[in-house]
Amino acid sequence: MFVRARCRRSSGRPARTTAILAAVVASVALLGACADTSTESEGAPAPTPPELAAFYDQQLSWGPCSGFAGSSADTAAFADPKFDCTRVEVPLDYAKPDGEKAQVALLRQKASGGPKIGSLFFDPGGPGASGTSYLANASASLAPTLGQRFDLIGFDPRGTGASLPKIDCLNDRENDQERAKVFTDPSPAGVAAAEADSKAYADRCAQRVGTDVLANMGTRDASKDMDVLRAAVGDQKMNYVGYSYGTELGTAYAEAFPQNVRALVLDGAIDPTQTTVDSSVKQAAGFQLAFENYAKWCATQNQQQSPCPLGTDPAQATRAFNTIAQRLIDNPVPVGDGRDLSFDDAITGVTQALYVSEYWPVLSRGISEVANGQGRILQILADSYYERDEQGRYTNMLEAFQSISCVNQKPVTDPAEVRELNEKANEAAPFRATGRGVVAAKDACAFWPVPPTSEPHTPNVQGLPPVVVVSVTGDPATPYQAGVDLAAQLKGSLIKVNGEQHTASLRGNACLDDQVVAYLVDLKTPGAGAECTLDPA
Repeated sequence: MFVRARCRRSSGRPARTTAILAAVVASVALLGACADTSTESEGAPAPTPPELAAFYDQQLSWGPCSGFAGSSADTAAFADPKFDCTRVEVPLDYAKPDGEKAQVALLRQKASGGPKIGSLFFDPGGPGASGTSYLANASASLAPTLGQRFDLIGFDPRGTGASLPKIDCLNDRENDQERAKVFTDPSPAGVAAAEADSKAYADRCAQRVGTDVLANMGTRDASKDMDVLRAAVGDQKMNYVGYSYGTELGTAYAEAFPQNVRALVLDGAIDPTQTTVDSSVKQAAGFQLAFENYAKWCATQNQQQSPCPLGTDPAQATRAFNTIAQRLIDNPVPVGDGRDLSFDDAITGVTQALYVSEYWPVLSRGISEVANGQGRILQILADSYYERDEQGRYTNMLEAFQSISCVNQKPVTDPAEVRELNEKANEAAPFRATGRGVVAAKDACAFWPVPPTSEPHTPNVQGLPPVVVVSVTGDPATPYQAGVDLAAQLKGSLIKVNGEQHTASLRGNACLDDQVVAYLVDLKTPGAGAECTLDPA
């Protein structure tokens, strides 16, 4: 029922051609030749639509953040007095600005130096991830210059985190129950059971959240909220760092409000031209590549001190993992807290560890545990992926991810297309195989109670100032080529990052961070062929 991998749109878009590659080279070269720009982009922001003036002109009331924490893990971080929080009122439906309202939560760290440039907004991805949580936990590790020159602001896109109304389809017990379900029967009866579960989830969301809310939770509406946020905090232009799904949100903002942009950093790109099938297959291939890179690393370790659970031949690693994991379908293993590690949660735990190569040693220990009849480590990794704390409480990230994804894409409803999608995804990522054949069942989006509000297209961004796209060569969730393509579509600069992880900006790599900070502060765009390398695992 749940879309397996997050931090990207669950739809996909096809890779572009050689002509696009030539275009990105030309555009990057042009930007590199004009690298030093003023600290303010030219032109005035677009006029405020009269019917939205009350939202754009609202006065914000900032206060302590303690009531905004969405999880027990965030409580201490949100209590730090260097942060203050507020909510910004926006229309629930922009076609009916006088109707129901929504509120977008913001967490701010005020600029500590000067001269102040403005605000710098952050979105960590998902869709469904909390920007307030991201900033509360990451601000101390960001380049000091950013905190001196900008008010740093994390925001929870509508429906997520501390924003209201909240997308909340399941209680904690129901989340545990859904994760324990495994649909591996490819027969018509098995497909019917899987589809019934997906439909029940969609119906429950409609009942508990409301179709009027679900219909307005997509990127189309969240990007409009961003412009209200910009004006409400007193900024003439938008400064923004978006990771993964945050690149989709940033691209939508650039298309809707190009003249309101000062600086956009888009890291871990989603290509807005791709289709649902292509994106899903490309992401599956990205995780298979990450798994194979992990297997190569695992095979090189000291086999006496820390033997690789998949053996010393990387070519046989997928088969070795299938043998270990597929036993869980009929015989899940205990994790010590009353739960058992299911096959699906084992795959989720492995997927979580493939996002960042620093997790690879932990992944080896987790697979070794499963081979020996235990499942604690992979369960912890899966809990982290699903944002479940030690008390069994979930944030609403999972439900928000599903709900936003379903209105951001065209659902796959044709049985033949569903089978084709699942077959291609299985072929692209055989480490996830059940060994029992393809279950060609429609997912929850096929039963979603409201239509999608976005569709694949090439962005029209006339008047957009220079932007920066960052793409990691070994990114499993948002494959490298999507960044190349997005930079071409936005006529922006591309920073190629050699490494094995999902997104990389402002995480301590001096080569990359220096270029990103120079762009955000001084609008100095990277030169043609900009390239950095991450430290290996």
